Amino acid sequence: MKTEFLGKELSGPFTIPSGIVTTATSIIQYVFDHMPEVGVVTTKSIGLAPREGNREPVLSQYAPGCFVNAVGLTNPGVHESVALLGKLRVPADRFLLTSIFGGSLEEFVEVAKLLAPVSDGLELNLSCPHASGYGMAMGQDPDLVREITAAVKAVVDIPVIPKLTPNTPNITEIALAAAAGGADGICAVNTVGPGYTSAHGHAVLTNGAGGMSGKGILPIGLKCVREIVAATGLPVIGCGGASSADDARAFFDAGATVVGIGSALVGMTTDEIADYFSTLQQDIDSGRNRAESHIRYDIDMSFRPVTLVSNERVCEDIAILTFDRKVNVQAGEFVFLWLPGIGEKPFSALTDDPFSLVVIDLGHFTHHLMDLPAGTEAYVRGPHGIPVAPPEDARIMAVAGGTGLAAVYQIARDFGNAEIFAGARSAERLYFQDECAQIADLHIATDDGSAGFHGRVTELLRQRLEAMSPAERDNLVFYNCGPEPMVHAAVAVQREFCREDQIASAIDYLTKCGVGICGACATPDGRRGCVDGPFL
Repeated sequence: MKTEFLGKELSGPFTIPSGIVTTATSIIQYVFDHMPEVGVVTTKSIGLAPREGNREPVLSQYAPGCFVNAVGLTNPGVHESVALLGKLRVPADRFLLTSIFGGSLEEFVEVAKLLAPVSDGLELNLSCPHASGYGMAMGQDPDLVREITAAVKAVVDIPVIPKLTPNTPNITEIALAAAAGGADGICAVNTVGPGYTSAHGHAVLTNGAGGMSGKGILPIGLKCVREIVAATGLPVIGCGGASSADDARAFFDAGATVVGIGSALVGMTTDEIADYFSTLQQDIDSGRNRAESHIRYDIDMSFRPVTLVSNERVCEDIAILTFDRKVNVQAGEFVFLWLPGIGEKPFSALTDDPFSLVVIDLGHFTHHLMDLPAGTEAYVRGPHGIPVAPPEDARIMAVAGGTGLAAVYQIARDFGNAEIFAGARSAERLYFQDECAQIADLHIATDDGSAGFHGRVTELLRQRLEAMSPAERDNLVFYNCGPEPMVHAAVAVQREFCREDQIASAIDYLTKCGVGICGACATPDGRRGCVDGPFL
């Protein structure tokens, strides 16, 4: 199905809306290379200066397929984004739609001028419902919509597409204002709201409120698209609650040229997203409605209470927290720990019964955990990720640094026939040694020689592999976890002796939503650690 859109013949009629999945250039390139049905690839919204956004939680599910989010316009800023987007290989039949935002007309213009040379079109985010000073407040004022659109059009020579908010009594008035400013097309709609979710008496989102998306806003999206097309005649990207081929057909019937699929992708691995879009395209071509069977309506983002029993300090910046009950987590999976008002972060369970985790003091949330008193009630969601499944007769070689031991200990414990290589800067930073020695052959390395082998854990690993026969090495499977430099060093050693398919690694990439939507955990090859891994 070829789609004509603003001067390009596209390979497919779909897009993934701004801020969902395609938020890192490695993911964008993967979509360009493997998902032809996604004819328009939309970036996350980019502003003049870098923004860290809101502390987690940033996404909450209030019903199957229905979400509230408040990411907070996280982005690296326009200058870094220009460099990153400029490296993309954009096929001739694709459209790179770069979403931009600003706190003023002048900021919109400056960002637009810088990003236009690396974009096929610019989406103007005039509709974010949860970032103070940006988005929706501007998008509800028709005069300001017209002025911003006209100002951006005056400085770029590529299509300009304002993204409109449904949170206005008369979206036709806003769409006509955008058209009067010279808009080449319209994207409708952004999230509805803001809305609010709670768990155990606490607001889930650290921001308090956020934009509502998913199945529940489909009727609003369809109504807005129909009204905009009738009023302006412009090409429209229709977004809001679409998940099935019937939903997509409803948007096309309403007049949309391109249909956005966003929240429906929650929980899908990268391969599953590719299969989903392929099925969706086949459904459109054949009149069937099978694609919705791919949607993960079983994703559980609810929180369960746990009470802290002990907080054992290993050294100045490492602690082991033990809670009062078991969590159901398989080897290789991870969970989120939530402290209302403070935030949440993902952790591998050091032990599952009772639940314990290792914390290293790296930021706002983990610093708070270091001195958390016994008796504190916290909350857990998950498990998330894909459990590991080593071959039955394999010899497991687990290589860990820092808090990475938590991710590999359960693998060695549950599957047996294992060796654990644990590295640290010094002896005081080692933990759980006796427990590891009970379930595996334990090898210790410290940089300063204060315990075990004097040197890097990867040097100790090399010595062990050199001492093994080719037949022994052929039976190995590696699980590496820890800081990125250590993992890369371990993989380099393992590649000298073993095949690529014997090596799996979990790197401490930033993980926010945990269900594959925000793209924060993007890997260099375009996968997302939270749903494709964490062991990749």
